Amino acid sequence: MAQDARPQQGPRSLIASVLNSDGKAHPVENTLVAVTIVLGAIAFISSAFHNLHLLSSWTGLVGILTGAWGQFISATTGERFLLIIGLGAAAVGFFLGMAHGGLFGGVLG
Repeated sequence: MAQDARPQQGPRSLIASVLNSDGKAHPVENTLVAVTIVLGAIAFISSAFHNLHLLSSWTGLVGILTGAWGQFISATTGERFLLIIGLGAAAVGFFLGMAHGGLFGGVLG
């Protein structure tokens, strides 16, 4: 009986199976996904507070840049899905931070 010979892999976590759905490791892409999600969450949560506009605007800007680069080099659909969520949160945080005072509001001048 002819069968595929595949090496047995140990149990994978849910995150690893979503991000590496093609069976290959993508350490750079996965790191960009994690950084974008964290920065997006920080920007989104801190944008709810008017006096944290510096934090929300800067983390939102960096989150947008890392998310855009992650989209450019992403290899799987799972990576792209999580990057879009992080990008959306970072963008909302960035724009609300800009509306509350911007990147340099109150620091310069």
